Amino acid sequence: MLFKYPLILSLGVRVLALPQNPASTASCAAIPSTISTNNAKLPDPFLPVTGGPRISTKAEWACRREEIKALFQQYEFGPKPPRPSSVTSTFASNKLTINISEGGKSTSFAVTIQYPSSGKAPYPAIIGYSGGNIPIPNNVARITFNSDEIADQYTRGKGKFFDIYGKDHKAGSLIAWAWGVSRIIDALETTPSANINPQRLGVTGCSRYGKAAFIAGAFDERMALTLPQEGGSGGPGCWRISDQMKKDGTNVETAAQIVTGDVWFAEAFTPWTKNIPTTPYDHHMLAGLVAPRGLLVIENTAIDYLGPLSNYGCMKTGQKIYQALGVTDSMGFSQNSHSAHCSFPSAQQPELTAFIQRFLLDQTMSTNVMKTDGKFTFDEARWVDWTVPTLS
Repeated sequence: MLFKYPLILSLGVRVLALPQNPASTASCAAIPSTISTNNAKLPDPFLPVTGGPRISTKAEWACRREEIKALFQQYEFGPKPPRPSSVTSTFASNKLTINISEGGKSTSFAVTIQYPSSGKAPYPAIIGYSGGNIPIPNNVARITFNSDEIADQYTRGKGKFFDIYGKDHKAGSLIAWAWGVSRIIDALETTPSANINPQRLGVTGCSRYGKAAFIAGAFDERMALTLPQEGGSGGPGCWRISDQMKKDGTNVETAAQIVTGDVWFAEAFTPWTKNIPTTPYDHHMLAGLVAPRGLLVIENTAIDYLGPLSNYGCMKTGQKIYQALGVTDSMGFSQNSHSAHCSFPSAQQPELTAFIQRFLLDQTMSTNVMKTDGKFTFDEARWVDWTVPTLS
């Protein structure tokens, strides 16, 4: 099946990276200590768990967004600490070294910057987990991030994040890596000699790093463009839909399975994986955390383990949050069949080019895309029982 919205030319609306901690959320209510729910469908992103009516304004969405961030941290990822008390940096020989101190403990890590062969400084840049797997144009810099030194993906409590916060910190490696990306942005903001524009940053990664890139973009509003590639379940895939795919006989990665191996998620997530309908969120809301900024989800229909139907249905639902905010074309989804995991087929190049040109190079481009070549049908009525408001 091929589903694609008609291409509509963007009217030049500039969606910039936002401040990391908007002041408008200071008065948001805390989430309840216990939440009782049992919902087999994808939960309503516009209905706060704190009670009260569905949200109807963008100001109310700002608080609902903070609530969703808190839910992801409480149930699944573990807490992402705020900016440490001291973040300094040095730059030499295309290497940015970031020095961090907090609570009497210190650590440092470095990223390398590959500069473009054309364009004008300060350059836009894409932060790539292990460099990333997508082609980056010759007028955009590539920043290579070795996330595994921040948090080991096989051993809990090991890495430079835990050197600062202690080996018993509740963060899984995915959110610890996102913390590392935020520290890169901190450093770029205060190191003009690096010649990188901190308001024109993207983030990418594939497979486990696709999940990671999605989370990094969701949890730092300074990121202008998020480009997760083949992240599958736990990234663009919804746990509820993946569980149903498994029941229907597809060999897809589920929440109950994913927590038995690596330490990407918090230990607190494990008991919830046995009964996903009792969680008050799912990953369509992860897309909502990126909104209204740029998001292009790059996926693959040839690998069942990624959960192609889950990815498509989840992100099609997540785009409804962009729709409510009046920026539907700031989010795209491209799903193409190819057997080599983390390769990038030329069929997906047009949408990648359009998103980079619009969100990193400030060009007027058509970015309204939601397409798949999957031989499946997403039964929206089966999963969505709520309507999309127009937030004023």
